Amino acid sequence: MAKVAVIMGSKSDFPVVKPAVKVLKDFGAEVEVRVISAHRTPEEAHAFAGSARENGVEVIICAAGKAAHLGGVVAAYTTLPVIGLPVKTDMMGGLDSLLSIVQMPSGIPVATVGVNGGENAGLLALQILGVKYPEIAQKLSAYKQAMRDKINSDDAALQSELKDM
Repeated sequence: MAKVAVIMGSKSDFPVVKPAVKVLKDFGAEVEVRVISAHRTPEEAHAFAGSARENGVEVIICAAGKAAHLGGVVAAYTTLPVIGLPVKTDMMGGLDSLLSIVQMPSGIPVATVGVNGGENAGLLALQILGVKYPEIAQKLSAYKQAMRDKINSDDAALQSELKDM
């Protein structure tokens, strides 16, 4: 079974992480959720990242705000794909988090989704897993077709409403 680790720098980040966990579980992935701080528990971050592959993890999502170094620290200790999930802050509206995650130095890539983009982080992890797991790729195709059908239905309803104006 596909396994994704979702870690956050603080438990207060969980509302941002929850949509990622939900979409991953909806698609049948096993999810491990942890609170690990790059700054307050660096030894735990190192140990977690260094043992993730042997623990069956295939993709890691790291949610963090402000000086959001968690994804970069984790990526430094693993060759697994790491997805950064910037958390909105009061200070700069999440721009600080986004820039901290997206501006990784050469050799330490961290894929990045939008600020508070938990669902997209989960979907990106699923797309990565879909390379290996055909059943996940098939579910993603069905998911995207359902989105397409919804938009086409909404458009048809709008066109009908406009005719009646």
